[in-house]
Order: sequence, then C-alpha cells, then structure tokens
Amino acid sequence: MSNQSYVARREAAVSRGVSAGLPIYVERAENSEIWDVEGNRFIDFGSGIAVLNTGHRHPKVMEAVKAQLDRFTHTCAMVTPYESYVELAEKLNALVPGPTPKKTAFFTSGAEAVENAVKIARASTGRPGVVAFSGGFHGRTLLTMGLTGKVVPYKVGFGPFPAEIFHVPFPNAYRGISEAESLKALESLFKSDVDPARVAAIIIEPVQGEGGFNIASPAFLQSLRAVCDTHGIVMIVDEIQTGFARTGKIFAVEHAGIEPDLVTMAKSLAGGFPLSAVTGKAHLMDAPVPGGLGGTYGGNPLATTAALAVIEAIEEEKLCERAVAIGERIADRFRAMGQRNSLPVVGDVRNLGAMVAMELVTDRETKEPAADLTKALVAKAAEKGLILLSCGTYANVIRVLVPLTASDALIDEGLDIIERSLEELVAA
Repeated sequence: MSNQSYVARREAAVSRGVSAGLPIYVERAENSEIWDVEGNRFIDFGSGIAVLNTGHRHPKVMEAVKAQLDRFTHTCAMVTPYESYVELAEKLNALVPGPTPKKTAFFTSGAEAVENAVKIARASTGRPGVVAFSGGFHGRTLLTMGLTGKVVPYKVGFGPFPAEIFHVPFPNAYRGISEAESLKALESLFKSDVDPARVAAIIIEPVQGEGGFNIASPAFLQSLRAVCDTHGIVMIVDEIQTGFARTGKIFAVEHAGIEPDLVTMAKSLAGGFPLSAVTGKAHLMDAPVPGGLGGTYGGNPLATTAALAVIEAIEEEKLCERAVAIGERIADRFRAMGQRNSLPVVGDVRNLGAMVAMELVTDRETKEPAADLTKALVAKAAEKGLILLSCGTYANVIRVLVPLTASDALIDEGLDIIERSLEELVAA
C-alpha cells in the first residue's frame, strides 16, 4: 500500500477534527527512526509529541510489557488491583520534589490528569476558581479547553466553556511580556475579576508546549509559589510535556527548587503506552471521597509496567544528563544558523535541556511571525526524511523533541536537514 492510498481511506473514514500533520503512514519504528509503508526512512524529531523520551520500542520497556502480556492485560485497578500500580505510585511519590508526603492516582490521558488535578484542588479547598496562562495547553476536554490559552484550533466552535476559569499573560521576553508584568496581571486579576479566596488552583507549564516552548524562569515559579502560599491556592504544575528527563531533570519544576502541590504527568511517563498521573501532597490527594477519582483504564497494568521500565532506563542511561548535552547541541546549531545573513528568519532560539525551539519571523526587527514559512519547513523536512513539529500561539515555532536515546550522528543528520530545508525555502 502507498501513503496516498491510506490518505484517501482516512479522509473517508476519520473525522476531519482529528488532524494528521503529515501524509506518512508508519510501518515500523526503532529508537529515533521511523519507516513508512513505502519503505522510506525518517528521523524522528517529534517523539509522538514528547511521548518517546526513551525512544521507540526501548528494550527495557518492550521486555517488561511482553512479560506482563503473559500474565494479564486488564482487571481494572479499582476492582482488583495489582502490584505495578502501587509500585509506580511509590516511585512517583519519591520522584516529585519536596519533603511533604505524596500520593498518586493514575488515569489514561494528559487531559484526564489535568481534570482530576482541578477536582482535587476544588475538593481540598472548597473553592471553584482556576487561574491558567495565555498560550498554555492543558487538553481538549471541555474543562481543559477552558484552561487552554490558545484559540485556534483547540477552542473554535466548542464553547461555551466552564465558568470560574481566568487567564493571565505568560511571561515571554521575546514578545515583550516581562515576568513583572505577568505577576502584576495576576495581582490585577485578584483585584478586578476574582477574589483570591475563591481560587482553588493556579496551573502552569514550566515550559509551555503548544504555546511555543516559552520558559518560566526559576524566579517566576518561586514568585508564583509565594502567591499560592499567601492565598491558600493549590499550585498545579503541568509536567505532561516537560516531564521524565526532557529538560535535564525528571521534572522541569526541579530547576526552580520549589515544591508544587500537585503535578500532572503523562506522555513520556510510560514510553508509548497510554498512562497519566497526578502526584501531589498526600493531604490534598486524599481530599476526594473514595470513588471520586479513577477510570476504567486508569493505571492499566501494561502501562504501569512500562512506566517502571521507563524510570529504570532514565536512571541507568543517565538520560537527564543526556538531555542537557542534546539541548546544547541543537540550540548551538540553531543559534549559529540565526547568525548567518542568509537566514534572517531565525528570530529567537530557546531551550531548557532537550526541549528546544526556534522561532521564525519575517523580519527580525518587527518580529512578525512567519507561520507560512514554519508550515513549509515542516513539509520540506518531511520530504527530506525528518519528522518535525511546529507550535506557538502564532504557529511560527519549530520545536525539537528528539528521543533522548538518539545518537549525536542522528541528531546532526536531522539538523542538517533542517538547515538545508530552511536555506531552500528562504532562497526560493
């Protein structure tokens, strides 16, 4: 079968609302490479949107899941539980930073984790309000769409959204929003729109994913922690895209040296298997009544077993350290590209560990977003054998989420494709 034949079948069978970025249909994958149904090979700089920090089919993960397949695949942890659910909870309780005793609950998707974190915050505080940030992405369910701070394509046509959700600007130095201004906006929100005594939680991504890999500095996260402490607000840190070694730490919030109240996680938690979690301070996690949290597939035994293997692989292969090296390698190359007169479209390069972004503009002075160029670069890179992702509120940011198990040679090969593709597009 050809890729194009599958494209036609998909258009006839699958909802238009489920997008497909590239007309590439996967036949197999290994570590940092993908082969399509036509036998074409691709370097994977997307990792299934940050799901495969340990690469496609990591041997440890595959071995663990195969062994679990021979035992049982599902019983529902709420009916007849099993050891891997408990063991993984114990591991995450120990990994999430801070001295306060922790507890964990498992779900299936990142959006579920966020929804349940809000439920936990509301149950523990008796308050309704939630504050989120512009440019943030927290999911596609009704509540998480409300929290998400990007309209197209996530919120178009789906309103009205739940009440008692408020947004403030996320700090973005390149776009002229300082940390002081963001904190001032939060203060103004409390004066003009909602009494902080009615706010259950503030939710933030330490590095915005869909928003463009904008980074919250340690100082900003520390200030936010202080605001939450002052008003008795639960601080939810969304680590769904940033977690599990991607930024050079198991969790990005560790860079700030603070203790979050609740942490949401998913994506790379289980190395390609559907699993999400909320881990947080035990007294908050115990606020919902028995049966108030859960889900039929939450903490599925294949996924919890896979996650235990992922944590082992991260520790044994020192993937946090590897993330730092990868991030430096990619960011240095992007910055070198940006210094060339022939590539005046590189407006900004930013990274935290191996979470790397290159923002494209039509003019460096005006910083006009180059959304069309960004889209064209993703397509051109695919033609040359590289899976690349874009993001950003203005759809003009190239993001790199290469598996942390990728070799330097493979990373350099991918970077060469990006540079050649961008040169061709700018020269055209």
